[in-house]
Amino acid sequence: MQTIAFYNLKGGVGKTTTTVNMAWHAARWKHRTLVWDLDPQGAASFYLGVDDQTPGYKAGGLLKGKQPAGRFKRETRWPHLDVIPADISMRNADVKLAEGGGAKNRLKELIAPFGESYELVVLDCPPTLSPLAESVFAAADYLFVPVIPTHLSLRAFRQVLDWLDDKKFKHLRVVPFFNMVDRRRDLHVQMLVKRPPEMKDGLKTWVPYATHVEQMGDHQAPVGEIAPYTPAAQAYRAMWFEVVERLKL
Repeated sequence: MQTIAFYNLKGGVGKTTTTVNMAWHAARWKHRTLVWDLDPQGAASFYLGVDDQTPGYKAGGLLKGKQPAGRFKRETRWPHLDVIPADISMRNADVKLAEGGGAKNRLKELIAPFGESYELVVLDCPPTLSPLAESVFAAADYLFVPVIPTHLSLRAFRQVLDWLDDKKFKHLRVVPFFNMVDRRRDLHVQMLVKRPPEMKDGLKTWVPYATHVEQMGDHQAPVGEIAPYTPAAQAYRAMWFEVVERLKL
């Protein structure tokens, strides 16, 4: 089993839409996949159609090991794809991790038993540098970071890299990619043509800013299902092949 996380310190960069589309592709290729929606807003749960299935856990009990995480997983309508839905109590996750001690390795410990049932665990993360983020970094094998081709988005990514370097997460492989690309904007095109140094080891595939991505909410489904022949769907498909090559699933 491998664990990957979609994360950025900056919000609104497409973490959740990418999480859902990559998890869907993994399941479509018959990899047993579990999405854990760690963001109390619950967007990934909504997109995957399980937001109305109350998980019933409390962050304190779960993160302190009093409740097994596997109890709260839910099936989606797609074979091989399950979800641990978001819960509003996860807004207190940082406090509960600090109270419980051993915060850094808590998620890793909770995820470990899933190795018996899943090949891939995908974490959808809130935009924060906090004890929860630190626990995500310790648990994940790969950190995929969506970056909009703008100076502020790139700056946020640099801050993440500096923080990871300072905390010495040497096992974690960080993989950025350009997301929500608008080729009508000169800066976006310039960054695609001449990639900043931080992006050189990232994914080659970039995802366009597209109406079809926004329409995921209308259908509660990934782009590959609702609009399979669109540029956005083709981009996610190409991205999946890059991701799976790195993971060697």
